[in-house]
Amino acid sequence: MKKWLGTMVAVLLLNGAAARAELVDRVAAVVNRDIITQSEVEKRAAPELARLAGERDTQKRAEARAAVMKKALDSLIGEKLMEEQIRELGLGVTDAELEAAVSDVKRQNNVTDDTQFNQLLAGEGFNVATYKEFLRKQMSRMKLVQMKVSSKVKVSEEDLKAAYTQYTKMESGDAEVHARHILVQVDSKATPAQVEAARVKAAALAEQARKPGVDFAQLAREKSEGPSASDGGDLGFFRRGVMVPAFERVAFSLGEGEVSEPVRTQFGWHVLKVEEKRAVDVAPFETVKNELETRLKLQKTEKYVEQYVQELRQKASVETKI
Repeated sequence: MKKWLGTMVAVLLLNGAAARAELVDRVAAVVNRDIITQSEVEKRAAPELARLAGERDTQKRAEARAAVMKKALDSLIGEKLMEEQIRELGLGVTDAELEAAVSDVKRQNNVTDDTQFNQLLAGEGFNVATYKEFLRKQMSRMKLVQMKVSSKVKVSEEDLKAAYTQYTKMESGDAEVHARHILVQVDSKATPAQVEAARVKAAALAEQARKPGVDFAQLAREKSEGPSASDGGDLGFFRRGVMVPAFERVAFSLGEGEVSEPVRTQFGWHVLKVEEKRAVDVAPFETVKNELETRLKLQKTEKYVEQYVQELRQKASVETKI
């Protein structure tokens, strides 16, 4: 180890200019006095970038990658600006508040012990320490939003009725889908080569599933790496808005009996089969009123937060380097 460190020091002394250039290359943005690194942007963009792995058109993939990276960088810049405001306003989160929030997360996910909680976090790419840090930042930003934005968010009865009209248009003639799936898991830290290898494996399973006489449920029991494997990958009936968007788009585009190409989500590559579709009745206004109100408040809050961040950005010194 000492020899390795000595070698590194010698390299830095001999190649100081190159080392400094490399350091500059790794700076994605400077927000006032805070730095956002290239690795931070890539980490934030990783789930979206992984979904681009299946894009064969090199130009389209490059354009999509640039857009994803910009979106991730803009998000990180906004968070840096909000964190600065949080420090100035003293809106930190106490240890007691944090532990109460962690307990609430455990309760909502029916977690009864630390081992189960650690497994849950690992599936999302966290350990306890990194998750608590993530949660602390989220809670601090919520305090800032509550102070600066929430008072502006109003939802009238007219808003709700207009949202219900739109809701009925979307739901009328829509369907519930009964689907099964086979999951090929991809670790959150997987390399592009590992992601592609998993996609190839999923594509082979999709091809196998389409062969005459193949029982998809049995294939899922044997090959799926997801928790529903023992049930033959059965997801039951679900409506729009329940599954992750990428999964849902494919599920509702398939006909009965059709098997999809591999679909990428944060969990890995999925192969879907639609077993059945059935029409659903539109729920009455009073039944969905609270849900619509929550959705509208969230949409309006997001809009005001974007405006607030833009105001902060206009007053700040922000220099982007990618």
